[in-house]
This record gives sequence, C-alpha cells and structure tokens, in this order.
Amino acid sequence: MNISSIVVQTNPKYTEEVVELLKNADYCDYHFHDEKGRIIVTIEGAGVEEEILKLVKIQEMAHVIAADMSFAYSEDELNAERDKLEMEGTALPAWLNDENATKRDIKYNGDLKDRF
Repeated sequence: MNISSIVVQTNPKYTEEVVELLKNADYCDYHFHDEKGRIIVTIEGAGVEEEILKLVKIQEMAHVIAADMSFAYSEDELNAERDKLEMEGTALPAWLNDENATKRDIKYNGDLKDRF
C-alpha cells in the first residue's frame, strides 16, 4: 500500500470549485486549502502505477495549474528495508563502540541510499 500527499495549485478565484471537484472525486481525499489556491489531498494505491494514474486525473481537472506529489509512504519499501536489516543483523561497526572515536573518524562515501 502506497500513500502520497499531493499539493494542488489553482488560481485563487477557482479554489472553491477545485476543492469541490476533489471532495467529490473517489480517488483522493481532500484535507485543506488556503487563500492562495494551494490544496492538499492524499491518494492511495497498491503501487506507484496506481498512484500515478490518480495523480494524472487530478492534473487533468479543470482549473488545476499543477499537482505534484509532496510526500510518499510505501509499505512495501519499508518492509523490504526492514527485511534487509534483519538479514544483515544489527551489529554496529566496531569504531562506533570505541570511546575514543571522534567525528573525524566518520568516512563519507557518497550516497548512503545505495550503500546498504
């Protein structure tokens, strides 16, 4: 299950109309809006593909200037990362337990995402 927040931008004079369209849409949940025409909704999907289809529907609505994913949560990705941690164990590098270690002992090797 994926959940993503979408920031929708419209011209302020159309905010109420777009809010009503979003509230009546069966593929998103309206949360709030402001006087500048910014509207926050969330979408859910079994995967990214389903979320993208819903995002495109929002982008194609009348008076929508832009609609972009802001935050995303993917249960499958979270579970996969948890599984990796369990398989690799929870052992810390030895230097982290060294009382004499300092911040200078930390070696940065670039993007941490692909390091684990």
